[in-house]
Amino acid sequence: MASPDDLQFQEFEEAAELLSADPGASTLSMSASNNTTTATAAAAAAGGGGGGGGEDVKLDLSEDEEGQEESSELLGGQKATGGFWTFEYYQSFFNVDTMQVLDRVKGSVMPLPGRNFIKHHLRNNPDLYGPFWICVTLVFSVAISGNLSTFLSKMGDPAYHYRPQFHRVTIAAVVIFMYAWLVPIGVWGFLTWRQGNERQIGGYSFLETVCVYGYSLFIYIPTSVLWIIPYEWLRWTLILVAMAISGSVLVLTFWPVVRDDTKVMAVATVATIVVLHMLLAIGCKLYFFQTGVLLPTPATDPTTPPIHTTLSTQRH
Repeated sequence: MASPDDLQFQEFEEAAELLSADPGASTLSMSASNNTTTATAAAAAAGGGGGGGGEDVKLDLSEDEEGQEESSELLGGQKATGGFWTFEYYQSFFNVDTMQVLDRVKGSVMPLPGRNFIKHHLRNNPDLYGPFWICVTLVFSVAISGNLSTFLSKMGDPAYHYRPQFHRVTIAAVVIFMYAWLVPIGVWGFLTWRQGNERQIGGYSFLETVCVYGYSLFIYIPTSVLWIIPYEWLRWTLILVAMAISGSVLVLTFWPVVRDDTKVMAVATVATIVVLHMLLAIGCKLYFFQTGVLLPTPATDPTTPPIHTTLSTQRH
């Protein structure tokens, strides 16, 4: 059986015979290592014989390299999507797996100093799957917990008759979804405007802004469930903790963008973001978790006859 070296020498001998028979012929050299084909002119292969200069033509027919280029485009975040009227365009916004969503939820409830939520958790791949379902869950948790809180607070009142308040679901949906969409639109538009005036100001995309606002609301889901406990001091403690956690996510995300702006504008922007976030939490608490105070009514003795007082006027 011939060894690989014998086969290579045999290949070279056959090529030399072909060149000697037909100087104008060309040879093809196949390399198994990189799957490329190199077409070399016969004059160059003959060592410059025939008085003509050689010309090399290299044809890259590698399918592996084409696959690697496609993979690099996908890893780089370049998604091939159609127009906004196609289903594939919106499908790309929900292209996340469970581990990615859990990692982003974990980052929203445990913000760490120096860790930007967009840079460390989104990684140029924002989604709408997590923010959408977080908002939907928060709507029902706030409305249902508010109904249970009202029922428990008035359970000892004999004149109270429980009626499901379904309108609270509608109100909660309008408030939460308006906040999760309109406020990011305002923040994104303002940062885009400042980026145009101040060249050193950075910015995020609209989808990234909506994504970070949606995930920052997750902490209010367990907080709204714990608001059922009828103790005001506990409710206000929980709301302060939730506002501190969710507000930290927003501050740590947007402060690196606005800190290069003027000092007054940077502080005002971050303060506005925090105040709007606080208004959402406090408004939900005051509207959906009202504490009814039962005032004791004076007891009347049925055996004591009522006293009637007659007022008469006399002429002087």
